[in-house]
Amino acid sequence: MSVNLTELLNIKHPIIQAPMFLVSNVAMATEAMKGGIAGCIPALNYRTLEALRSAIKALKANKVEGGSFGFNLIVNKSNVKYKGQLEVLCEEGCDFIITSLGNPEETINQASKVGIKVFCDVVDLKFAKKVEQLGADAIIAVNNQAGGHRGDKSPEDLIKELSSNCNIPIISAGGVGNKIDIDTMLSYGASGVSVGSPFIASVEASVTDEYKQACVDYGAKDIIMTERISGTPCTVINTPYVQKIGTKQTWLESVLNKNRTLKKWVKMIRFSIGMNATKNAATKATYKTVWVAGPSIEYTKAILSTKEIINRLVN
Repeated sequence: MSVNLTELLNIKHPIIQAPMFLVSNVAMATEAMKGGIAGCIPALNYRTLEALRSAIKALKANKVEGGSFGFNLIVNKSNVKYKGQLEVLCEEGCDFIITSLGNPEETINQASKVGIKVFCDVVDLKFAKKVEQLGADAIIAVNNQAGGHRGDKSPEDLIKELSSNCNIPIISAGGVGNKIDIDTMLSYGASGVSVGSPFIASVEASVTDEYKQACVDYGAKDIIMTERISGTPCTVINTPYVQKIGTKQTWLESVLNKNRTLKKWVKMIRFSIGMNATKNAATKATYKTVWVAGPSIEYTKAILSTKEIINRLVN
């Protein structure tokens, strides 16, 4: 537990630039490394395994001392690309993998063979103990201030509970928009933090200027939960379009989700539809604005470079 994230990843500041679907890219992660933090990209941001392989090679070529890079893997059955993505990551190499939304056992087993660290998203002590027993190198404690798929517990309650009962480092995810927030999370017992939403409004982000500007114009009070993206509650900006379509699953989805046989397929269909809607909103001009973000956009006052955002977080 005494291991700080800076030691774990050989970085200057105890910060991971959180992996964000559609937002994160090689340019962002490269600037993160130059700024002395860890950059991370969802493997799902790449449509093909060759594109993923090319991104890894680019990051390896751009790597600088005091920075590191990793990738996020969705490890449940809804991600049909998972096994191929894991294979490519292990073949090409990276500093760490963050697992989400599933059992990380296979990822931990395969990554450990090639010296890649594995950090696992958890929202409670039960799963934290499970991933620790499986051999995870650290725990990503996803609290109720996180953007996207978040937990139910406050940062303080979750960090203190996990740090008191687990013997591997705790990395807090959610609720960080400035240096005071980082210092607060570390004071609770976290070894480092994962920061996502403040980087949406970065020059390097792979989303429209409208999405970036929304993170400037809206604040913490405008973040709400919706079930209309992945089937699992997810935080989005409360735009007029989100208000129009509502935030609850349809009555048909509700009925089908009670059927054990059909539940998996309903989730896969909802995940596919929701991700496509999110992609359209993030990458092209459209009135259908389903923009994922967390309450830490409260501190976003302008579209800045990744370097400037890191400076705000550490100074």
